[in-house]
Amino acid sequence: MKRITPAEALVRAVELLAAQGFAVVARNTRGDSIYLKPEACPFALRVSNHARTPKQRKNHPDAITSLVLRDPTSEVALAEAVAMAVRNFAGERAKRERLLGVGAD
Repeated sequence: MKRITPAEALVRAVELLAAQGFAVVARNTRGDSIYLKPEACPFALRVSNHARTPKQRKNHPDAITSLVLRDPTSEVALAEAVAMAVRNFAGERAKRERLLGVGAD
């Protein structure tokens, strides 16, 4: 089974998320942290090769879920990680929308 590098996994994860309706809204200058949002959603899902820094937390308080890709992985494992990140994002989004009293009817 071919393993893909973390950099390749990051690109592939963004592609998989885009196929599910997420769009890139921001990225850092090194390109190792990418923020994506579904259309008309105030919240973001972050894909990166490292945990969030305090500066990133301050600059992107809208990021409610992170997918961190540090190690080589397989396409299957990556797809599973992306699916889990999307589930986590949906759960956290629903929770925050309930707290704010907003969301889809």
